[in-house]
Amino acid sequence: MDKPEYCEINSSMTLEYINQLLMEDIDEKASIHQQHDALQATEKPFYEILGQVYPSSPKETVYNSDRQVDFPSDSSNNFHGQTCIGSFESDLLGPQGMHLITNDLATERDRLSVQFEKGAEEANKFVPSIEKLMVDLHSSGISVSKQMTEEAVAQKTKKTNKIRARPCVDLELLEARNSKQSAISANEIIRDEMFDSALLSNEHMYHEVAYLRDMNKAREANNSSQNVESKGYGQGKAKSKGKKQQNETVDLRALLIQCAQAIASNDCPFANELLKMIRQHSSPYGDASQRLAVYFADGLEARMAGTRSQICQELMSKRTSARDMLEAYRHFVAACPFIMAAYYFSNKTIVDVSEGRPMVHIIDFGILFGFQWPSLIQCFAKREGGPPKLRITGIDVPLPGFRPCKNVEETGKRLAKYAEMFNVPFQYQGIASRWENISIEDLNIDEDEVLIINCMTDLKNLGDETEDIDSARDRVLRLMKRMKPHVFILGVVNGLHNSPFFLPRFREVLFHYSSLFDMLNTTIAPSHEARILIERYLLGMDVLNVVACDGAERIERPESYKQWQVRSLKAGFKQLPINQAIVKRLVDEKKFYHEEFIIDEDSGWLVQGWKGRIMHALSSWKP
Repeated sequence: MDKPEYCEINSSMTLEYINQLLMEDIDEKASIHQQHDALQATEKPFYEILGQVYPSSPKETVYNSDRQVDFPSDSSNNFHGQTCIGSFESDLLGPQGMHLITNDLATERDRLSVQFEKGAEEANKFVPSIEKLMVDLHSSGISVSKQMTEEAVAQKTKKTNKIRARPCVDLELLEARNSKQSAISANEIIRDEMFDSALLSNEHMYHEVAYLRDMNKAREANNSSQNVESKGYGQGKAKSKGKKQQNETVDLRALLIQCAQAIASNDCPFANELLKMIRQHSSPYGDASQRLAVYFADGLEARMAGTRSQICQELMSKRTSARDMLEAYRHFVAACPFIMAAYYFSNKTIVDVSEGRPMVHIIDFGILFGFQWPSLIQCFAKREGGPPKLRITGIDVPLPGFRPCKNVEETGKRLAKYAEMFNVPFQYQGIASRWENISIEDLNIDEDEVLIINCMTDLKNLGDETEDIDSARDRVLRLMKRMKPHVFILGVVNGLHNSPFFLPRFREVLFHYSSLFDMLNTTIAPSHEARILIERYLLGMDVLNVVACDGAERIERPESYKQWQVRSLKAGFKQLPINQAIVKRLVDEKKFYHEEFIIDEDSGWLVQGWKGRIMHALSSWKP
């Protein structure tokens, strides 16, 4: 290797190698002049908008071996780079080689600028002439805001100028580093007084129920008195009321169906006109139909604008915090008996099956925040002969980002706090995985323990036969059967909005959520902050997903409880009779709620509904 010929370096080969390292796309063959012309053509309109004269020649960038380039800083990443063209390269390549490297790096700067402009043009496609649909990730609200769109574009432009001033920034690397920041957040509050009052105290819950009921009665009395007074208005008021009556008689559900039909037939101009009309008559603070129309209009607009993939990705990555969900949960329990009845049905079944047994293992498919289990831990603490050794395996889908197990881990910490509070021996295992990918070996099942499988409503999020003939929901049911549980507790959302075809699905989801919004309108005053929380966190996101998304992006896929009965029997389960003591208790507690709520039995299911429409169903099974 000490021969002179081995010491000679072919500068053209070296330059080619350096160029390959710098270039992200090695197949790009545009010339330097073409890239420079493209950059000039792109930049010139922006200079004219800013009222500045476009420079006749681009600024030269000086690279220095001891110059440090500062990169944009953020709270989590302080990234600094350094351009390194120094004496070693100069000695190696000589002045001509150094000149070529400098030109090559300048070319790279131009190429990166052009690439960024192309990316900006692609991003602008998501800003249609109609106002852009924006998802507020901080409030989890869904709204249309032109101002927010303009601010986002301005912020992006400002960031672009900073990057142009630093030509050696790797745009993809910088974008990836910035996206990492959102995956790391402050730790959730594990347990405090608010959690205790919502998850443990029945007295607090009954107080909330009574408070909402009294507010509702006062509101109904006020509306009745206003209706009586309105009958005494003279004929002279008829003209002034004409426009208001016209606004009140708009059938928003009919407009929504017409808009869905127009979108399905690709009649975008007519769909836009209908959307404008729907927006004019809808309001997140109005009556049931006006509030409902807000979320359906958002879904239709996302579908028509072609941003449904982006919206669905945002929904997958955005998970509501435990505190916000607890607030919505607390008000929903006070307004509606559905969750309270489901938790009581499940917990009472578990207590009965595990009576006198020293070890209990609960596998909870879809544990989320674990709001069901503090009351069960409290119940076990009061058991005669002492509490059992309790194991809970919490299963949930992984979160995107660096902490896929964040939810299940924090839920485990919260439940451990409650077990410590009530002196119940406790062990927790959190699994963040797609349910169909779980194996029995992952669950560490002990033959000496009472094994209980609990699944409340989340089976509807698994794929059906439209994705695979052997559907994910059938595979998971067979897996549960192979676990040989002492009891399998199944809760389902009774819905028919699972059609792969948009229009039939849209009609069914509209009727389903019309009942839910009507229920909230009847039980909670429009001005109550609980309405916004419930509609935003528990209903609005689901509506957006069903309306805007198709295929694998559509997460919400409910079926009727009789369809789930067929699936469970096919998987090898045998349905157990309903405990009549549970039914009696729930029927008695229904008296605290509105008279239009339904709690009944049908085909071995405990069904719940509103004004004759079945919304939820519960049953228990064994292999």
